[in-house]
Amino acid sequence: MTSLFKYAGKDLSASIVVFFVALPLCLGIALASGAPLFSGLIAGIVGGIVVGSLSGSSVGVSGPAAGLAVIVLTAIGTLGTFENFLLAVLIAGVIQILFGVMKAGVIGYYFPSAVIKGMLAAIGIIIVLKQIPHALGYDADYEGDLSFVQPDGENTFSALISMFQSLTPGAIVLSLSALAILILWEKVLSKKHQIFKVFPGPLAAVILGLVFTSLVPEGSVFFIESSHLVNVPIPENVEMFLGQFTLPNFGAIGMIEVWTVAFTLAVVASLETLLSVEAADKIDPEKRVTPTNRELFAQGAGNIISGLIGGLPLTQVIVRSSANVQSGGKSKLSTIVHGLLLLLSIILIPRFLNKIPLAVLAAVLLMVGYKLANPALFKSMFRLGKSQFIPFMVTVLGVVFTDILVGIGLGMSVAIIHILIENYRNSHFLHIEKESGRENHITMTLAEELSFLNKGAILKELSRLPEGTLLDLDVRKTIRMNYDVLEILEDFSAKAKERNIRIKLISPTGVVENPEKYSLFFGLPAPVPAH
Repeated sequence: MTSLFKYAGKDLSASIVVFFVALPLCLGIALASGAPLFSGLIAGIVGGIVVGSLSGSSVGVSGPAAGLAVIVLTAIGTLGTFENFLLAVLIAGVIQILFGVMKAGVIGYYFPSAVIKGMLAAIGIIIVLKQIPHALGYDADYEGDLSFVQPDGENTFSALISMFQSLTPGAIVLSLSALAILILWEKVLSKKHQIFKVFPGPLAAVILGLVFTSLVPEGSVFFIESSHLVNVPIPENVEMFLGQFTLPNFGAIGMIEVWTVAFTLAVVASLETLLSVEAADKIDPEKRVTPTNRELFAQGAGNIISGLIGGLPLTQVIVRSSANVQSGGKSKLSTIVHGLLLLLSIILIPRFLNKIPLAVLAAVLLMVGYKLANPALFKSMFRLGKSQFIPFMVTVLGVVFTDILVGIGLGMSVAIIHILIENYRNSHFLHIEKESGRENHITMTLAEELSFLNKGAILKELSRLPEGTLLDLDVRKTIRMNYDVLEILEDFSAKAKERNIRIKLISPTGVVENPEKYSLFFGLPAPVPAH
């Protein structure tokens, strides 16, 4: 408990920022998912309090994810009712816990650094591009959308053109004023007095927005209509409030479609969570490493509870996690408190929340986006060379012009191709000796690790050996040899006599002339002859 409250001041300040970022995102993602608005808030609350408490991540924030919106929208239509869908969410949570038990979280450690950095930069670019219309009062697209093709028929770039048809003067004034406050707060005021470090700049920007909407009279050119404000559901009484919580339809447990949706949600939500975990760890100033299997367990528990009380499926989400880190969040206390703030605010002050202009929150997100896509990151990746820069840029472009999972897939593909090329080049070392009047004497030293990725390169070099060669095959450095490579060597030994090639195997146990069974040296079963 002591460690949880070690950075209480910074965490409480960060939780307020994350709360203001999460509020419109929870509502926007629910709207895009074709689900009740309150279901998005439930997922945000559960993601903060439940997942935040169980997770081993210090800075990661969980809640409803934009990447699941299309899946949710389709699934609700396929399953017929929202209650049937909630059962699928609950089952997905159980499956995620099983993933954690089976140690599937190890997948998270295999995403290349260049790809993760590319994802972060791309999300930063997307946030900036998506929030510019909201900052200028064009709110056709829902808050939290990260896909290039938008549900309203626009795409990221066409929306930037369409926004000029319906600019809102009040929103423009507010967003510019909020940006000025945020920049002044960070660059100047926070260095002048301690109070400006404790009291977050985004809260000051929100207060400005509330004062603005309260003082500007209806009919003024600067008046901001309700369609440009936060829209939290307001129940008339306790009974109506409790009625917003929905139980799943357990009677649909036998529907094969429910299980199909559940498995799809579990896989996609787990992948997005592992990606966000890697990204959050990358930007964590303390460079802490999140236990991924525990994270899958925490996400699973969160989805079970969310599905049980009427919430959307949730994942760890990088936009809110980034806002947490950039606001000074140091421990998961900020995540938990942001969930508590969501819960208390929708109970106590929903009408107050509905006076917050989206333009102000867009200004906060613009700052988050700029920091993620800082030009310095692109310069540093370029200096690292093409092996890092190309996968980085492919990921950036892929995420910006498609979505997160497709963009990551493209970046991973490029990174894997690079690995294959490097394995092809570096699977062995050749030292060729030629002496006048004597046969070719070639030494081939195999690498420490030999997998099927090395198969092509070794096969190519063996096939190029001229007749009458004396081959010294040095395996003293080889620790592990894949069965595929073993087959190549034993097949080559069988054919070498036809080409008058003599082989000398140099192993840690000694030298063997013309070996036939390499499996004896690596403890592997002998290859089965092909018929």
